[in-house]
Amino acid sequence: MKPFIKIVTGCAAVLAVACAVGYAYLNAAFPKVEPAGNIRIEATPQRLARGQYLVRHVTGCLGCHSDRDWGCFSGPIKEDTLGKGGFHLDKKLMGLPGDFYAKNITPYHLKDWTDGEIVRALRSGVNKRGEALFPIMPYDDFSGLAQEDLYSIVAYLRTLKPIAFDPHARRLDFPVNLIVKTIPQNPGPFPPAPDRKKTLEYGRYMVNATGCMHCHTPLDGQGRPLPGMEAAGGLEFHWPDGSTVRSVNITPDKETGIGDWSKDYFVKRFKLGQKMAQSHTPVKPGGFNTPMPWQEYGGMTGGDLAAIYAYLHNQVKPVRHQVEKFTPPASQTAFAQ
Repeated sequence: MKPFIKIVTGCAAVLAVACAVGYAYLNAAFPKVEPAGNIRIEATPQRLARGQYLVRHVTGCLGCHSDRDWGCFSGPIKEDTLGKGGFHLDKKLMGLPGDFYAKNITPYHLKDWTDGEIVRALRSGVNKRGEALFPIMPYDDFSGLAQEDLYSIVAYLRTLKPIAFDPHARRLDFPVNLIVKTIPQNPGPFPPAPDRKKTLEYGRYMVNATGCMHCHTPLDGQGRPLPGMEAAGGLEFHWPDGSTVRSVNITPDKETGIGDWSKDYFVKRFKLGQKMAQSHTPVKPGGFNTPMPWQEYGGMTGGDLAAIYAYLHNQVKPVRHQVEKFTPPASQTAFAQ
């Protein structure tokens, strides 16, 4: 028996050493991205105007990095909290592998960051300290932004009112806390700016910039997009009141998606959503609400929205997928029955 115990103990010791070495290597070798570039971005009037448009109406930065009034339709942004961070995303809300808190992106937090470090975070998913960001921050999408657009975003973020607030640190479940280190990668050269006259190409650029696919693609049990279900809807958001809202199918399927929508109707839906959010339309407890940031996206120009429509209708595969948009709290469902 004693030799057997010695063998087991020895194997356990070897395994422990191997795990320790592997953990040390993982921390030392990853994420494998290049150092932040020596960049200094000039805040020209043109960049500030473009950056304001992108941050406030296209890339969704403020929808996650500000406080929102969830007692009203679409959770309109509280203007005095722009960029302060703290929005909590977790298993209960979206089935995420841990607890995540949006970071403070006002100059209070970014004052010690160089422009190059902000650019690297947005394109490569690595923060100032070289730590990997969890990809719910869509750096993979942002790596597809043209250089001038990304520089404009950085320039505009520098103009936000500094807000002294330090969000909680994230907490990642095992083994995601290790896997996340391997996800960031060098994005390569900036892509060329899209030609607005090429509607489908520009539409693809805008769909990527807005992150449409992130919220409108259902996930598997591991938090990965389901193959073949791109833009088919069904991603669940579980509200604290016990209700569940699901993203809709935005593929051009005529029965379950937006295949029968006209371009004008598509654009008008966004403008109506923006109007409702801006009017702070109240939502009763247990009533339908949506995380769709209509206030932001409804501020896109009609031309940009039309380009998105064209891309969704002509380049996205139709997927027949009927989505139950809203499930009320169990108590209300039982009462209704």
